Amino acid sequence: MFDAYFSIIAFLFGAIIGSFLNALSFRFNTGLSVLRGRSKCMRCGHTLSSFDLIPLLSYAMLRGKCRYCGTKISIQYPLVELAGALLSLGVFSVEGATLHFLVAFAFWMLVLFIVVYDIRHTVIPTQCSILLGITSILYICVSGHLSLYALLAGPILAAPLLLISLLSRGTWMGWGDGWFELSFGWLLGLLPGCTALMLSIWSGAAAGIALVLYSQAPGKKTKEGFTMKSELPFAPFLALGAAAVYFFHVDLFSSLAALW
Repeated sequence: MFDAYFSIIAFLFGAIIGSFLNALSFRFNTGLSVLRGRSKCMRCGHTLSSFDLIPLLSYAMLRGKCRYCGTKISIQYPLVELAGALLSLGVFSVEGATLHFLVAFAFWMLVLFIVVYDIRHTVIPTQCSILLGITSILYICVSGHLSLYALLAGPILAAPLLLISLLSRGTWMGWGDGWFELSFGWLLGLLPGCTALMLSIWSGAAAGIALVLYSQAPGKKTKEGFTMKSELPFAPFLALGAAAVYFFHVDLFSSLAALW
């Protein structure tokens, strides 16, 4: 009963934070404050009421349209709110009602914001990477796993991505991806982090190939679209690999060892 009660709270709290991250993703680095002023429709400029801002429910009740001008509301809003709710629930299932939950929750909400921002702008804000790194170090400390080995995990896993950025001068891979991976190395540790990185590379490559094939499909009227030279945000795939390890305990190395 206790776990069910807190699971509901975790889900709702995550949805609320997801709603806040939505607003932040649109206003970050624009000079607009996310803490001042009421939210408005981006098309008609009408100030939104509390009824229009209920996480998940408002989008469903309004059928995905602005109540005042009828403009379609971006699907980003319910998707990010749902992602925040599920991440919060997942963190609670892993950490329970502990101090670890608060730190891990903050970490994954930062990850969610970075992923959303990277998808929208194909850039990872430096401020967010620094804050994420601090949060991951804090997680190591509260978990009682602080050691030289734990601290080296981050730089070791980030090094290959940073090297690619260095050799290509940021054209093959943005610098932000390497700093993003640094925090996952600290959160997960070296071997689990290696599993996460491998999953990220495989999923990113698969997605890229699928997009190229789709763009070049025979039935398409135009062949313009995604190519091998197109820019594909990598942060979502880094987050996906890390989530598979953190939430579902995927371990490729143990699986491979079992086969032998």
